[in-house]
Amino acid sequence: MFSNYLIGLREGLEASLVVCILIAYLVKTGRRDALRPIWTGIAIAVLLAMGFGCVLEFGSQEMTFQAQEGLGGSLSIVAVGLVTWMVFWMRRTARHLKAELHGKLDQALAMGTGALVATAFLAVGREGLETALFVWASVHAASDGTPRPLVGVALGLATAVLLGWLFYRGALRINLAKFFTWTGAMLVVVAAGVLAYGVHDLQEADLVPGLTHLAFDISATVEPDSWYGTLLKGVFNFQPDPTVLQVTVWLLYLVPALALFFAPVGFASGKGKVTVADEQGPRPSKASQA
Repeated sequence: MFSNYLIGLREGLEASLVVCILIAYLVKTGRRDALRPIWTGIAIAVLLAMGFGCVLEFGSQEMTFQAQEGLGGSLSIVAVGLVTWMVFWMRRTARHLKAELHGKLDQALAMGTGALVATAFLAVGREGLETALFVWASVHAASDGTPRPLVGVALGLATAVLLGWLFYRGALRINLAKFFTWTGAMLVVVAAGVLAYGVHDLQEADLVPGLTHLAFDISATVEPDSWYGTLLKGVFNFQPDPTVLQVTVWLLYLVPALALFFAPVGFASGKGKVTVADEQGPRPSKASQA
């Protein structure tokens, strides 16, 4: 449940920050008339992401077992690729996200309503589709027959929306660079588990060999149905009897990904401390008010 909460929080907060930056910039520049097209584009993006998630969930139920495992494994690998790209992209460009969005919004304002809708849709839609795919893959990997994975995602998204609102109101300041660094690192760990589970799905679908070649089997020590087995599976997608290929893929992904992720990218001290309220300009000092 924690891993799914983390996914919902991380992905949802990125989308929330994008929305806050767009809205705050329009308010700052006195273009409140453009708010409706922006909210329209955001709503379309959210509906598209939800529809994509429904297609993944309900469309796969009509398939045979092998087809389901093949689809699940393939999409898990795609989801890991997209999330890895997103995590590294945010790690490198978080400082410049505001300026990039402002530039796109200025161009859209000059082009009219349709361009505003498209700008908001594209800005939020990419995050939404990535989130839907990775959430589906993660929930599929951590599924234990209970709604806890989905509850974790919902709680994460709700927390992200609340944090986004607090940012906009200027009631919350956090070091976003550090936040995205540490949550990104945890997401890489989660992605490694999803990748290993995806490989196992492909093995069960007979698309990849090695299903019977186990690296180890500690099911007697770490029982999958125990509270600690459930915790390990929910947080790390841990499997007590992985195949040799699963362990190999997990290590080949996790070790270099974390090493590259923590390599210096030039985040200056203090530049991550951002509040969206800053978009509305400096507040007048007490001396100027007097």
